[in-house]
Amino acid sequence: MNRYNLSSSNIYLPPTPVIHRDEEYEQDGFEMLKHMQEKHFWYHGRHRVLLGALDSYLPQAANKLSAIDLGGGVGGWVRYLAAARPGLFQELALADSSLVALSYAESVLSMTTHRYQVDLMQLHMHEEWDVAFLLDVIEHLPDDLRAFQQAKEALKPGGLLLVTTPAFPQFWSYNDDLAHHLRRYRCADFRRLAQQSDLVLRDARYFMFFLSPLYLLSRIKPGFDKLSPAAKKAFILKQHEVPAQPLNAMLSAIFAAETPLGHWLRFPWGTSILGVFQKP
Repeated sequence: MNRYNLSSSNIYLPPTPVIHRDEEYEQDGFEMLKHMQEKHFWYHGRHRVLLGALDSYLPQAANKLSAIDLGGGVGGWVRYLAAARPGLFQELALADSSLVALSYAESVLSMTTHRYQVDLMQLHMHEEWDVAFLLDVIEHLPDDLRAFQQAKEALKPGGLLLVTTPAFPQFWSYNDDLAHHLRRYRCADFRRLAQQSDLVLRDARYFMFFLSPLYLLSRIKPGFDKLSPAAKKAFILKQHEVPAQPLNAMLSAIFAAETPLGHWLRFPWGTSILGVFQKP
């Protein structure tokens, strides 16, 4: 970790400059992301799914653990994890290529949470972390295998890598195009990535099963292709707003029913997929 230098803004910078690639995730979306991670039912549900996986695969007597959220944007998951499992991790860190995102994160993270500007293709980290997260990140990357290999290098032996992505190519919609997604994943894809990166796939399962019909309905927009680029973007922004409180609460309750049920049963499909990988 000594290859990173602490800047005057309390962000650790890598030995070589990092340029955030807007074609993978546009920086002007981070303010909206910050609000969504605080309020939106989908993020609340995904956080619960991840927490259930951690409870299942982390040793119960573990202590002095370290964890880093790679490509973690504005830090919503790190903040949730610190509050939901206080004391579980001795060190928590947020990493992203965008200094804009890392600056936004300062207001939601504790003073003890380190922030790193990173290039996921070249992390400059070697056996530093017990747990790493790649949460809805690799679908944006041209070389997802390289991201896996770099995450593996950053993990200590026996360390865990938790990954979430959009699931099933059949669920592809205009939203994937506008969000700069390059692919959606199935369990078979996670098995392939595990084999190619020499990681052990401990688990792969779909989630957001109960709400998948509503998801499909929400992605039906006749005439969408005929809209101007500005109109398309405005429509997407409208769709990504946090629903009105009663609706948001209802959808959150439906999603919450998947945890812990979704860790006991394997849903046949879902709009997202969770993978738990381990470094030998």
